[in-house]
Amino acid sequence: MESLYPDLAALGQTELLQEDIRNTGAVVMGRHTYDMGNGDYTGYEFQVPIFVVTHHAPEPPKGQNENLKFHFVTDSIESAYEQAKAVAGEKNVMVVGGPNLGQKSLKMGLIDQVDIGIRPVLLGGGLRLFENLGDTRIALEEIEVVRTPGRTDIKYRVIK
Repeated sequence: MESLYPDLAALGQTELLQEDIRNTGAVVMGRHTYDMGNGDYTGYEFQVPIFVVTHHAPEPPKGQNENLKFHFVTDSIESAYEQAKAVAGEKNVMVVGGPNLGQKSLKMGLIDQVDIGIRPVLLGGGLRLFENLGDTRIALEEIEVVRTPGRTDIKYRVIK
């Protein structure tokens, strides 16, 4: 994680992340990403309900409060999105996870916008961001490109 976010505190102060925090009403998170928090979400930037897609619910993490509550969804990805949308109201549902959750969500038509953060570091192996889309064709429209020292963020609208 330090290779991707050498200065996480500085990233948290950027207008890009602050805007995401203001506009997010709920989060859908993959289980692998959840596990990267090592059971402690004290100080997590998104203080909203988080719906973790998993096969088995783990012990609740540290750091939950009246705003940040974890819900472990074991029945389906669609169920996690439905629950997240219900609590988000007019705000966005943010997807936080690796390629597996993103690819499945894109194929199912559950995502309206794709945000990609690029850091100038090559980590070698790993999972390809769009590898398992198969024959699915997904058209994207560029919304915004933000370049900051050491990072480029690109936002795309999914054209349906």
